[in-house]
Amino acid sequence: MTDYSRRQFLGALGAGTVASAGFTQPVAAQETSVVKMGNNYFDPIGLHVEPGTTVRFELAAGAHSATAYEDRIPSDASAFDSGTISQGSFEHTFEEPGTYDYYCIPHKTVGMVGRIVVGSPGGPAEDSPIPDGEVPDSETIVQNGAVAIGSDVDGSGSTDSGMMGPGGGGMMGGSRGGWGGVPFVGGALGMLGLIGGLLYWALGRGDAPSRSDTSAMETLQRRYARGEIDEEEFQQRRERLEDRQDDRSL
Repeated sequence: MTDYSRRQFLGALGAGTVASAGFTQPVAAQETSVVKMGNNYFDPIGLHVEPGTTVRFELAAGAHSATAYEDRIPSDASAFDSGTISQGSFEHTFEEPGTYDYYCIPHKTVGMVGRIVVGSPGGPAEDSPIPDGEVPDSETIVQNGAVAIGSDVDGSGSTDSGMMGPGGGGMMGGSRGGWGGVPFVGGALGMLGLIGGLLYWALGRGDAPSRSDTSAMETLQRRYARGEIDEEEFQQRRERLEDRQDDRSL
């Protein structure tokens, strides 16, 4: 082989190597899964990934965190904690197989929790219910790959936790349904109002103040769940309502 032919061969080989590297790049990019963090929800609330997968927690609205329960992850795994962030995203690579439960620091009290199953279920999270809300069971997550917030997937239990889901097509943002579509929510709230009115007249006006306080508390909780008021204002208003209820009971 002449020097010129050898240079041609080596040049073609180098070009082929570069081209192959270019083809493998999209495959590596697919190793990142995404969880949206919105107004008091993680979506999907349940996610199944293989060991070595990177999960990116992206803000959809508000300020949130993705924080692992240190006692609800596999024993050999490292806990992850994004801290509360108001912009951008946070990534964590899940290496150890098992079940990982996590929560949002500022919204844990309203049930903003999630579950990720890496490979197969296992670890402390399988021994007891998650303490601050509800998540789909691990087998359901593995079977479906991902369980959207508000999903009616069998075995998931109630995954709405009173939270507003992502916009467009209801809480699931897909074809499974759930209860999150805006028209459906409006109709459901209207029906609740009608039922409340009928109960009011049926039971009489004697305890109207206490029912009014209950309704005010429910309204306050819904406003907080939708992100219309922050944690501090929610706690202040809740305390005022509870104090008023205590005064009336004396």
